[in-house]
Amino acid sequence: MKRLFIPLQGAQMLFVAFGALVLMPLLSGLDTSVALFTAGFGTLLFQIITKRQVPIFLASSFAFIAPIMYGVQTWGIPATMGGLMVAGFVYVLLGLMVKVKGSGFIHKLLPPVVVGPVIIIIGLGLAPMAVNMALGKTGDGSTVIVEQDIALFIALMSLATTVLIAVFAKGVLKLMPILAGILVGYGLSLAFGIVDFSPVAQASWLSVPKFVAPEFHWQAILFMIPVAIAPAVEHIGDLLAISNVTGKDYFKKPGLHRTLTGDGVATIAASALGGPPNTTYSEVTGAVTLTKNFDPRIMTWTAITAITLAFIGKLGALMQTIPLPVMGGIMCLLFGSIAAVGLNTLIRNQVDLNEPRNLSIVGVTLVFGIGGMAFGIGEFSLTGISLCGLVAIVMNLVLPMPKEPKAD
Repeated sequence: MKRLFIPLQGAQMLFVAFGALVLMPLLSGLDTSVALFTAGFGTLLFQIITKRQVPIFLASSFAFIAPIMYGVQTWGIPATMGGLMVAGFVYVLLGLMVKVKGSGFIHKLLPPVVVGPVIIIIGLGLAPMAVNMALGKTGDGSTVIVEQDIALFIALMSLATTVLIAVFAKGVLKLMPILAGILVGYGLSLAFGIVDFSPVAQASWLSVPKFVAPEFHWQAILFMIPVAIAPAVEHIGDLLAISNVTGKDYFKKPGLHRTLTGDGVATIAASALGGPPNTTYSEVTGAVTLTKNFDPRIMTWTAITAITLAFIGKLGALMQTIPLPVMGGIMCLLFGSIAAVGLNTLIRNQVDLNEPRNLSIVGVTLVFGIGGMAFGIGEFSLTGISLCGLVAIVMNLVLPMPKEPKAD
């Protein structure tokens, strides 16, 4: 009887992850059906590489929202996918280095003083876009789509619902604040008559997701590589969390090198098909904590459910009808939350900003990232996250460590 419930439990895990899973491609201009397929496919690949020992589900990574938005606008989806594939290879390379040198290698290359400000930049990089969408405009603010008063009301209600669920809800509901915010905002949008159902009417019930083949553009590749820093650190944090929940040390078995490699291969596969990069989902880890069911086979069924839903054409079309203000309201919290994770990284690791070395790294990284600094020679140029990530790493390697005070 217990085996019969495993597929249902797998479907439940997807329901927990669904809001965040589909919101990421909606915000970044990718196809939600492809995102569902690549989340499921990536999770299955992860399970093969880790010998199905870790109860983790992989899906759309929020750390890549801002870079993908910029990449799609600048080079198009195929070139952006090519850059993301190379970022996936960075994961695999990190896994290889961990295998050879141990996990201490990552902490030396990417200490909190580097990771913290880069994550902050990822979170705040497109804050103006979130505000524009909440006001009923396109992301760049050039065109008004929804009347401002109506848009702002819907956005604030979506935001308020997300916050209230995250703070006050109990049980499984507490794990779905984004989904709750989308549902409330969507309901209000229906009431105001700003939802266009024509894409749903035109879509077929069954359809193949609109996969996109990658193209390789060196500027897009250089832009995406440093972005892999944040998800790699997030992966380590999530692996530690699930280890604490289950009472098993996944850093030793199957090993951090295997989980990093699995995450990287999942991202490579997703990008090769036109889907967003994958990362371990904290929401699902929270659901595992709540249900106390640590069987990795549940995640196999979560993946199978996601792949199945990817072929329901009307579901993908329905996702496209979510109005801009709904997404804008939730983005105001989402991007701020990512920045807060970066800030917490500095605080939790007690990075001393009175120390000139640390202050220099954090200060320069933040200003370069938020200010839009760009370095370029001819066609070669670095800007935004790619530039500030590289600058933070180089400064950390070049600047001498502070001298330890001599004991009396």
